[in-house]
Amino acid sequence: MPRLSVLGVRHHGPGSARAVRDELNRIRPDLVLVEGPPEADGLVALAADPGMRPPVALLAYVPGEPSRAAFWPFAEFSPEWQAIAYAARAGVEARFCDLPAAHGLALDADPVRRDPIGELARAAGYDDPERWWEDLVEHRGEAGTLDVVTEAMRAVREGHVAEGAEARREAYMRRTLRKAAREGFARIAVVCGAWHLPALTPPALSLPALSPPALSPPGGRARGSGLPDGSGPDAPDGPRRLPSPAEDERLLRGLPKVRIEMTWVPWTHGRLAAGAGYGAGVAAPGWYEHLFTAPDRPVERWLARAAAILREEDLPVSSAHVIEAVRLAEGLAALRGRPLAGLSEVTEAVRAVLCGGDELPVELVQRRMVVGERLGRVPDATPMVPLRRDLRDEQRRLRMKPEAVSGEHDLDLRRPLDLGRSRLLHRLALLDVPWGTPRRARSKGTFKESWSLEWRPELDVALIEAAVWGITVEAAATARVRDLAGGAGLPELSALVERCLLAHLPDALPYVLGRIEDRAALDGEVRHLMGALPALVRARRYGDVRGTEGLAGVTESMLARICAGLSPALTGLDEDAAREMAALMDGVHTAAGLMGSGRWLATLTGIARRGDLPGLLDGRIVRILFDADALGDDVAARMARSMSPGNPPARSAAWMEGFLSGGGLLLVHDPRLLATVDAWLTGLSPEAFVDVLPLLRRTFGAFPAPERRMIGGRVRSGAALRPGSPGGDEGADYDDGLAAGAVRTVRDILGRGTGGRP
Repeated sequence: MPRLSVLGVRHHGPGSARAVRDELNRIRPDLVLVEGPPEADGLVALAADPGMRPPVALLAYVPGEPSRAAFWPFAEFSPEWQAIAYAARAGVEARFCDLPAAHGLALDADPVRRDPIGELARAAGYDDPERWWEDLVEHRGEAGTLDVVTEAMRAVREGHVAEGAEARREAYMRRTLRKAAREGFARIAVVCGAWHLPALTPPALSLPALSPPALSPPGGRARGSGLPDGSGPDAPDGPRRLPSPAEDERLLRGLPKVRIEMTWVPWTHGRLAAGAGYGAGVAAPGWYEHLFTAPDRPVERWLARAAAILREEDLPVSSAHVIEAVRLAEGLAALRGRPLAGLSEVTEAVRAVLCGGDELPVELVQRRMVVGERLGRVPDATPMVPLRRDLRDEQRRLRMKPEAVSGEHDLDLRRPLDLGRSRLLHRLALLDVPWGTPRRARSKGTFKESWSLEWRPELDVALIEAAVWGITVEAAATARVRDLAGGAGLPELSALVERCLLAHLPDALPYVLGRIEDRAALDGEVRHLMGALPALVRARRYGDVRGTEGLAGVTESMLARICAGLSPALTGLDEDAAREMAALMDGVHTAAGLMGSGRWLATLTGIARRGDLPGLLDGRIVRILFDADALGDDVAARMARSMSPGNPPARSAAWMEGFLSGGGLLLVHDPRLLATVDAWLTGLSPEAFVDVLPLLRRTFGAFPAPERRMIGGRVRSGAALRPGSPGGDEGADYDDGLAAGAVRTVRDILGRGTGGRP
């Protein structure tokens, strides 16, 4: 006749965790049942592996549909984890007793869950459930913790009728208990959420094989008669009846089922704070871990740790600050009638004493301590998809340790180790596993990269999803690229080439280049070619550093086709199409400069002679040619013609937008251009000025603030607009002899020799 102890707990509650640990050591069960999916029974033994370090989570997923997944997380301060750890230490069997994940994922149900902790806190007059829990349980020691939780949950659940997924879960738990009783275990301990306890203890549970079973709660007090009909003195309104074994079987019969796989995955405290797992998150997992691991003088130890963190950031925090912060926290707790200073009191002490009222360091303490940045670890023996195992091996080879905290890493691609790291991160990005986020590199060279790395638990699911593409990261990324290239257009294909080079996928690159050649040969749309060229040219720049072959043949062919088809493509464009074409032209211009081709400028010079171009494109082409020193002194005359009264004001404003989109310093250093713009603008009628004002604001608003100030200063002074005044005639303020050396140096840097316009 087994002795059954049902321990109702708060998930992730450190007080419950300590109480469960102590109670299991007292009653010494030979079977421990834990709320969780029974498919994970074969994984329980891994909890004893030295390589296992919580927080971790059980992951169940449907092969082929890994987006259908569920997690069961455990922290060190989770009562369920302490129960599993006890079983491992004591050498007794531990099983999970919740509804199988195969049914839960097939039902795909997300039942509406109540918040019993919140309900109890509100009933007690608290607006903060965590504070209520601390006062009731965490700050009053372990004695009677489970009884307090049990009685509180019984009160909240009074009159509640389980339905849907909740009813099926509790029916399966009762079935598991009956099965364990028939197997002959002498002492059975069940660790489950206290919400379910009334459904698992008399009068809720009958064990027909026993007459009656000996059921005892923590502390040895009986919890009911255990009568088969479910009636007993514990029923608040007299005899009541809950589901019998036959009724439970009928409720569980015919449930849909899918094939699943299970494994352990690392978890983070941040995800515990997000409410993941059991529908019961905790707002301050770092604080709860501290309460569990440091029951002796928790306030003093917490504030000492906070001071250490602040000192690491070079903030002046002394031991005197810590002593005063402890006094403040304890004083606040006494004023508020709390048995011990809680999280709110220590946070206020940190803010007032350690941080001097500055919120920024307070947020640092909150992030590192209250929530915590811990990432768990699973042992090598954990079942993994081959792709996940290969990634783990790559991480070790490249010395890239996954961390929950976001860290910045600068890579020098001239070093083999950093080059390998870069390739791994780019391959994972192709697989939609964004472990790293690219950042703007501090160096302007192409041999530097900067990344922000942060490992999140959901990336394990992303790896399972990506496992369909291959068993290694390189093979999977290669297969993924070929799949993406299948239906991609030219711009997408060119971007894919760049990503292939960054990820060093030599087996995928020829396929993508072949797709580009096929597409380019059949695609007569110049805009598609223009959109594709810049990425291909950028990819050529990585050839020497990344050990990849050049793309000269492809890019030269595409540029030739762009130059041949550009002029017809600029005819009949509306404002939106002209704006899109201007952006494409800027991209091609940059790419042609990197290629060192003069064909592009020759093409633009011919097009600039046309008189039917949209104002935006006409101005943009003139500016490109002017910057390339291909117009000589003709730019002022071109601007004057475009600003003449014979042109519609809207076209003149569009021309100016296109011309000035490269920056406003031209108007600062060329008084003739500034005078032309000023004369046109001051000559507009009030109605025309109102019409072109939005375009002007968009044009000048894009200039950096210093440029706008310099332009405004010149206009206000009027000197730059008067011929013959200082700054009014080109070269009036310059000594050609003194400037000659600087001009020659600049021309040598630009590779333009000494000829042409100074």
